[in-house]
Amino acid sequence: MAAEGGEELSGNGDFEESSAMEASEVPPPPPIEMVEMSEEDNSAAASSEAPAGLDPAPFSIPQAADEEEGGLPADFERLWKASNDNPQDFTSWTDLLQYCEQENHITASRQALEAFLTRYPLCYGYWKKFADLERRAGYNSKAEEVCVKGLQAIPLSVDLWIHYINLLLGTLDMNLPESPQRIRSVFEDAVVAAGLEFHSDRLWDLYVEWEKEQGNMRNAAAVLDRVLKVPTQLYNTHYDKFKEHLNSHEPKEVLSPEEYEELRTLCRQSQKAERAEQAQEEKQERPPGEEEPSTPEGTDSEELIQKIREQVLLGRDKVYQDNEGEVRQRWNFEDSIKRPYFHVKSLDRLQLRAWHSYLDWEIALLNTDIKAHDQDSNQVATEGSEVTAQPSEVSEAATVVKDDRRVRILFERCLIACALYEEFWTRYIQYLEPQSLDEARALYKRACEIHLPHKPNIHMQWATFEERHGDLTEARRVLEALERNLPGLAVVRLRRAALERRAGHLDLSESLLQEAVAESKEKPTMHAFYSIKLARMLQKLGRNPIRARKVLQEALEISPDNDKLHLNLLELEVSGDPWASAEAVHECVTRALAAPLTPHTKILLSQRGLQFAEDYSNSIQSVLSLYEEHQKLLKELGGTKREAENGEGEDPEKLIKSEDGSAVAVSAQVPPTMPHIPITTPPPPVVGSDVSAQTGYGGYGNWYQQSQYGSYGYGNNTWNYNQGYYPPS
Repeated sequence: MAAEGGEELSGNGDFEESSAMEASEVPPPPPIEMVEMSEEDNSAAASSEAPAGLDPAPFSIPQAADEEEGGLPADFERLWKASNDNPQDFTSWTDLLQYCEQENHITASRQALEAFLTRYPLCYGYWKKFADLERRAGYNSKAEEVCVKGLQAIPLSVDLWIHYINLLLGTLDMNLPESPQRIRSVFEDAVVAAGLEFHSDRLWDLYVEWEKEQGNMRNAAAVLDRVLKVPTQLYNTHYDKFKEHLNSHEPKEVLSPEEYEELRTLCRQSQKAERAEQAQEEKQERPPGEEEPSTPEGTDSEELIQKIREQVLLGRDKVYQDNEGEVRQRWNFEDSIKRPYFHVKSLDRLQLRAWHSYLDWEIALLNTDIKAHDQDSNQVATEGSEVTAQPSEVSEAATVVKDDRRVRILFERCLIACALYEEFWTRYIQYLEPQSLDEARALYKRACEIHLPHKPNIHMQWATFEERHGDLTEARRVLEALERNLPGLAVVRLRRAALERRAGHLDLSESLLQEAVAESKEKPTMHAFYSIKLARMLQKLGRNPIRARKVLQEALEISPDNDKLHLNLLELEVSGDPWASAEAVHECVTRALAAPLTPHTKILLSQRGLQFAEDYSNSIQSVLSLYEEHQKLLKELGGTKREAENGEGEDPEKLIKSEDGSAVAVSAQVPPTMPHIPITTPPPPVVGSDVSAQTGYGGYGNWYQQSQYGSYGYGNNTWNYNQGYYPPS
């Protein structure tokens, strides 16, 4: 990792520091005795200020003009080339950025930061550096634009929001009436986007302090009221600040008018009742004409003010206790997350498992809350059939809105730390797809075009998603872009061909495979691979065995030693008209026997030719002729006859040689006086004989289970479209 100023940089461009504050400021976990919580407490801290959606909009950094006279620094081109030649090398980027900063060259720094943040937009520290660069150069508007685009890319970054707000506080003229409104608007955007983050305490505190500086004590209390419902790391300090704020000012200055009047009326009634009871107990009598002293209209006594404060804290204490329960439930999950920021270094399995466990729990909690709401609604509906309920009560109980903002926030936090892991993107997409196709599509776009441009699996999942939902044009575009980015990946070309075939464009599918065949002539293995795929399409779908035969024959001219080409050509021939294919089958076998193939493959092909003759030939002489040739081949290549017939080894004790050299599997119980006659296929086994004798070359099953075909996916090893495939050259 590149160093800056002699200290180690984090992956975000900032110096390594604690998560938010000194250890002394971090509160201990909530008390253990509060472990048992009801289901109602689990949902008590749902905040109405959470963002509705966090998908960042596409961004582009403003193009910089060349302010400096002359060219770029001396080593810039070298470092720039190293970074662009291998954009996945994070260290080369940090070396380039460090060099530009040391040279203090604004044009070079802009160019490097623009390119780097396009590739790594989650590094919030470099967005801050970029904004500071523009501000030092006197371009305040550009500094603001940089912050805005950084927040579009990483809206959960509390540090970046605070940096943006401090930038505005330092550049706006606060004497203008619109400036405070703009600052407040940015604060609201910040708490909506990042207020539910577990480490968002500094953002809430900054908002409260700013409102106090503006003299808006009621607004400051309202902000504190909101954060009391949010489970954060320093949740207890917010309650302490609320109590301090309430005790430092009169209730009417910090409470909303509605709440203040309601509590004031309630406390006055309580106060009058207490006084009346006290007067009755003491049996005090006033002199005639003397009335009870009253507080002047519009003013509150100290006793009344204190009662109002007690009532305020009584309600807030329940909110605080519920929020503490929420924090307690999340504390262990949060404590297990050691790297909540983005970095290109891999996470260990414990960290990945911690994120999965946290997501599992949050989703399960949401489903539990929804189920509880549904049960309450059913109960209200049942009671309503017996007793007439109030319309407002029925409506409130029957209206259930799925509030999954906490789940979404957690997913977004996870995708910052685990941005380079497909599994988390896929999981979030699977969560969003039933709710909104547009949101799922936007997430695919963000994953594939920004964070995972070289991961083929998620791109192919995106294409499948678009095809499944009827957008063939977008599916086609995704696969084409992936193939341009990762040329030569066979599975992508096959996916493109399959897409066109399913769309009914058989000619386009064929054209894609023909193009792949033509482009891979310099790579014999890939050429054979694509040729076999094309031939099978022409034969099975195009019903054109002539063209399929031509494709395989041309491939054999390039790769005469490729056993799979010979096997597929023979399969093509034997699958045709048996009366018209005899000569073609014989020619195919003859060609294979003359080719530089392995002995095992030659025996297999010769056996298949003999089997075809046995099944379909009209002349016993031709069958016997082929049989004799097959026997000669076995002797020449040194293989055992039984092994050639079965495709596998056989126990020699179970074989009895006949006079003509053929081998037949028989039972040990069969008399040795059995007549030995030349045969081309084994006789049916007698009862009690070796079962393996049934697997001679006359049994089709063995031949179709040959390992050569299995490696192409025709046997048990089917093509796995979830994995990329680079055929060896």
